[in-house]
Amino acid sequence: MTRSDDDLTISIEEDGRTVASAEIRPTGEQGIVHSDLHAEPGKLPNGTRSRLVDAVLELPQVDKAERLLVTMPLGDTEMLERVRERCDDVDAHAAGATKIVEARLEHRH
Repeated sequence: MTRSDDDLTISIEEDGRTVASAEIRPTGEQGIVHSDLHAEPGKLPNGTRSRLVDAVLELPQVDKAERLLVTMPLGDTEMLERVRERCDDVDAHAAGATKIVEARLEHRH
């Protein structure tokens, strides 16, 4: 898979290992950005998944967008809850083992 210069990766590390990560890329549609969120299975430090969502939402590329399209593990309720706290008009649906979330971004500038 090739990556463009517009693609970004965010990692959350704990004790020298990556426990959560996100890939962020433009969709080709004006005002929409896409992010794939991943977290290590099992018990992670409290707030790790929320920190990952926050890091994605704080990127300038995401801040400039109107909508965010996110894929995340189906059973990850912490990530979904954080998106719901930080965004408007959040819609989520299952696609196999993945949850697809669409959200309108709040701009509080």
